[in-house]
Amino acid sequence: MRTGRFRAAVVAVATALLTITGATMASAAPVEDAVFQPAADTPITALVTKLTHAQAASRFSAAGISWTSSGGCSDRYNSTCTSFEQINLTTVQGAETLKRATGCALTITGGTETGHASGTYSHWNGYKLDFRLTTCLTNYVKGTFTSIGGSKWKSASGNVYYLESNHWDVTYYNCGGC
Repeated sequence: MRTGRFRAAVVAVATALLTITGATMASAAPVEDAVFQPAADTPITALVTKLTHAQAASRFSAAGISWTSSGGCSDRYNSTCTSFEQINLTTVQGAETLKRATGCALTITGGTETGHASGTYSHWNGYKLDFRLTTCLTNYVKGTFTSIGGSKWKSASGNVYYLESNHWDVTYYNCGGC
């Protein structure tokens, strides 16, 4: 009984609003979701939270994670810089999780700057970080995660650690259990 009265009240209010604005049910625009707006002709995807360089740098500093840049800069459009502009929040959280889990000194050597390989889960798109090679980090990754071949290890959460010639290239699909 209450549900019926509630529905009737909602319909009455909606009708009154349409009358006041001069709109009709046919002309009323659909309400858009500010968080999730898939295009009509594309697959449904979730939006990710992007951070500025300053926001990410602040979080890294607070977590005890350092970074270096061969060019001494943070310009996203300069390949000798290390930038965090447009990095995914989950990537930053993943690095924070890695720091807590390992207790290792972590130094980021690559972020979202130009010059890395392209692709959906790329540095440019905010999914990847490069870390300086250290014995501590290497021992942790190889001793804790599952080898999936090709110098790659996968964490239990699904993030992938790729041992390149002079650094760890890490793809963060999620925050690593934050």
